[in-house]
Amino acid sequence: MRACARRVLPLETVLTGGLAPGCVHEFYARETDDASAVAGFVIGLALPMAAGRTILWLRPRHAARRGGILQASGWAELGGSPGACLFALLADDKALLHAALEGVRCPALGAVVVESWGRIRELDLTASRRLALAAEKSGVPLFLLRVDAQPVPSAAQTRWQVAAAPSCALPGNAPGLPAFDIELLRQRGGSAGGRWRLEWDRERSIFREATHSGAVVSVPARRPAAEGGARHAA
Repeated sequence: MRACARRVLPLETVLTGGLAPGCVHEFYARETDDASAVAGFVIGLALPMAAGRTILWLRPRHAARRGGILQASGWAELGGSPGACLFALLADDKALLHAALEGVRCPALGAVVVESWGRIRELDLTASRRLALAAEKSGVPLFLLRVDAQPVPSAAQTRWQVAAAPSCALPGNAPGLPAFDIELLRQRGGSAGGRWRLEWDRERSIFREATHSGAVVSVPARRPAAEGGARHAA
């Protein structure tokens, strides 16, 4: 079993230890309104895999217009340092995929997130295989965040569907923890079809089952934690 930054139960068995580094993982928003949920879920998974290294977050300009701007407060809420993420806006989907390939080839990065809206004609099976080979060589995980798109064949190691879920009120009627409905649509060489409702435990900085069983999502640690500085790219 791979070394994990967070012990798990609901996904550890089906994924044999958690999300694998050096692979492509796809996350589809169930509905367009779930764009924020899938972004938050991906952040929560990418942070421990990056282990303090810089996360490169790529998005086309039209995604920024449709999906808004990621807030530093939300990033910190999910346990990360906003300064440890490098955001880049690209002119179009072709530039987006080129930047993704160059980013995932850089072993100094902790993770690469590619946010896209709608169908990407250029992201065919050949292009996804190229990304997967680059991730395998560098060891950098690549997260494809897909909004307003339907799953298509790809070289991704895992494929997920994510939606926002109702949260349970805390004692004293305090606001509940952020909750997510997730489904494993595909896993190369393994079973799929599992569904879970997870919530974000702010105190422990983990995803756990909404049943309060204490089980958490498994994410492998790649490198020692390090402080990152504030950086942005245009």
